[in-house]
Amino acid sequence: MAVAVALEGVSCQFGSGAQAVRAVDGVDLVIEGGEFFTLLGPSGSGKTTCLRMIGGFTLPTAGRIRIGGQDVTLEPPYARPVNTVFQDYALFPHMSIRDNVAYGLMVQGVDKAERHRRAEEMLALVRLPGVGERRPGQLSGGQRQRVALARALINRPQVLLLDEPLGALDLKLREQMQTELKALQRQLGITFLFITHDQHEALSMSDRIGVFNNGRLEQVGAPAAIYNQPATRFVAEFVGAANVLDGQRAQALTGLPSAMLRPERIHLVDEAGSQVQGTVVDAMYFGAFSRLRVDCGGEALAVDLNPEQHPMLPAPGTRVGLRWAADAVHPLGLR
Repeated sequence: MAVAVALEGVSCQFGSGAQAVRAVDGVDLVIEGGEFFTLLGPSGSGKTTCLRMIGGFTLPTAGRIRIGGQDVTLEPPYARPVNTVFQDYALFPHMSIRDNVAYGLMVQGVDKAERHRRAEEMLALVRLPGVGERRPGQLSGGQRQRVALARALINRPQVLLLDEPLGALDLKLREQMQTELKALQRQLGITFLFITHDQHEALSMSDRIGVFNNGRLEQVGAPAAIYNQPATRFVAEFVGAANVLDGQRAQALTGLPSAMLRPERIHLVDEAGSQVQGTVVDAMYFGAFSRLRVDCGGEALAVDLNPEQHPMLPAPGTRVGLRWAADAVHPLGLR
């Protein structure tokens, strides 16, 4: 498959001297054509700066950026085959929805009838038929997000950049939009580069994920690999709940100097059949699962339980046994 986006040793520094901040530090990345690729990381990790460099809104201080095989490192945004969807939608409040969607075509000089026809096609594609005459203020947040998507897609970009586009939506609507975005990407076959700090969004939507930390890519891989085989301690702790063990306790519990054990891989058993015993510190109910914290001789392990299998949670102070399969333990590097 053709390469959609390639970053070669890309860095971005703001300021100089003692005040210099390296927001992106020597990133190498290849995104394949037609991928739904997500850059995941906490605020300030460099993921949005990386997206802005791909979009042409920020210039790198080192390295090269290619889109569709063409070097676009110094090209302005309008000269790149990309479009961007922002969290705040960036719609023109005085324009109709139809004219908002068709704005890019108007800039290109496409005649009015054609741009209105294509705008209506895009609105139907994002499930908003019949709203072309309205203004942005007459639509809900979810509807405005769909309009922003339609406007970004109408120019048929090679790559669509999405900068935390669901961050302003409530949970239920955000989950609905996740499903619709992924379906839309599959239908169009366009490369999506999605930015988020939400691990659940990244895991549920992506073909591959790049985890950012302090301006660097810690790991790139499929969602299952990122979750089950994290390359570093940061990835293990940032992506999902994890018991990260080091030193003597790691050696005693897992036989490794540093290891990760996901809470859902630990099972509650009778003390007689357990690998380790401990005392319940607290128990929390989350609906789909319940989480215990179990003190195992100075190391508190998180243990996730299925409420159907464990309708009655052990009270704090209860002695319990724990067991896990050998492949539940994942060795970690020291970073």
